[in-house]
Amino acid sequence: MALAYTLPDRLPLWQRFLFAIPLLGRISKEVAYGEEENFYYALAILICLWGSSIVLFGIPGLYLPAVALVPVMFTLLIAISRG
Repeated sequence: MALAYTLPDRLPLWQRFLFAIPLLGRISKEVAYGEEENFYYALAILICLWGSSIVLFGIPGLYLPAVALVPVMFTLLIAISRG
């Protein structure tokens, strides 16, 4: 039986904006405040979506998500190097 999750009384501004997006907000709210296995379900959904893009678009579907994450990795590396 699934248990209901409770949100804090006051959410940060970025979470209010994120949770207001119809589909992405619902998934991120479930991952952040729901049960622990929701993270693994969301990860499986992302892997399936990536696999579907490979099937639909071929090689560009394989490498374009990785190219889109380059700014994220640069930011992460800069954050790590700054301490």
